Amino acid sequence: MPTDDHHDENQLFMQEMSGVKPLTTDRVLLQPGHHAPSDAQLARREAAMRDSGAALDYLTMEAIDMLRPDSLVGFKRDGVQEGVYKKLRLGKYELQASLDLHQHTLREARMVLLQFVRDCLERDIRSVLILHGKGERSQPQALLKSYVSAWLPHIPEVMAIHSAERRHGGSGALYVLLRKSDRKKAENRERHMRRLG
Repeated sequence: MPTDDHHDENQLFMQEMSGVKPLTTDRVLLQPGHHAPSDAQLARREAAMRDSGAALDYLTMEAIDMLRPDSLVGFKRDGVQEGVYKKLRLGKYELQASLDLHQHTLREARMVLLQFVRDCLERDIRSVLILHGKGERSQPQALLKSYVSAWLPHIPEVMAIHSAERRHGGSGALYVLLRKSDRKKAENRERHMRRLG
């Protein structure tokens, strides 16, 4: 049964929130200078959406090992250099986009997360922040955190993840490094060849 203090807190919260409009989207927040997707990117996005059912299959909704709210998370694929991973872990990459998964159900979070990764890849965004919360009050605790941390290594485009520094959300958020797009790889090869030649 709610206490009077709990009721007063809810009333105060509702007063403070009066007139606040909900966000219209929780999609990619681009930093200034990024451009809108091209027609080719939009076509790829449409094709990816058709395949989303298959892609969701590798993001399990089955039981997983649960984390604690304060657990630190880390993962890197073979081939990711230790220096790159250390820089990610220390929050030294510019965060080009972020996704806040608070207030999402597991099913919603799974779909939103997958679309967010696709949107980032289409825009050549590589370093992102995903806010999942610590889940101290969820039942069971750390529910969303545990699933997001389990899903990300199964997304082939995710190269590495690590719990964020305190300034970016600490154990309630993850730094994520995405793979380079084929276009960026080609640009890097061309730049390297020019330096050699």
